Amino acid sequence: MSANAVSPEAIDALLPQTQCTRCGYSGCRPYAEAIAVGEAALNQCPPGAEIVIDRLAALLGQPALPLNPAHGVAGPPLVALIDEARCIGCTLCIKACPVDAIVGSAKRMHTVIAAECTGCELCIAPCPVDCISLAPAPVPAESLRPDGTLTAAALDARAALARRRYEARSTRAERISALRAGKAEAKRAELIKKTAAQT
Repeated sequence: MSANAVSPEAIDALLPQTQCTRCGYSGCRPYAEAIAVGEAALNQCPPGAEIVIDRLAALLGQPALPLNPAHGVAGPPLVALIDEARCIGCTLCIKACPVDAIVGSAKRMHTVIAAECTGCELCIAPCPVDCISLAPAPVPAESLRPDGTLTAAALDARAALARRRYEARSTRAERISALRAGKAEAKRAELIKKTAAQT
């Protein structure tokens, strides 16, 4: 079976949904789309590592390859931690988080919901005061393989949660964008109306 015969949806269903961009794409779905058309290799996902590579290889009918080190290395699941004493409440990390795992408000302390964090690292770079670090995620020992990576069952459970949160965030963002566009159009129409009345 060639990659072209497999849908992006089928490929995306096997990815860990961290949305970390370490694969070189803007998220799991774009990476899946690139694999489906033969533009990306199946070994570019460090969070999924060997488990995801083996699953993709089976789905695509291709040989499994070692994880490409250009995209990172496999390791234990991570979680972001915010040094709350140093946090200035800029909200940049909240905007960067693809799964809404950071809570807080402008000029108020932020914190990470550890159980929701995918360890994607996307919140680290935007922080202007460098108060975000990564630590091992609090997962039970039975959820880890001997090499420290997640078992298949644990990876699947985290992926399902991350997918739900990412899709909910995306839906909300689309709704807000549509609402803002509607308000802008109403304001524009009102301005045209006023201009016409003055002429």
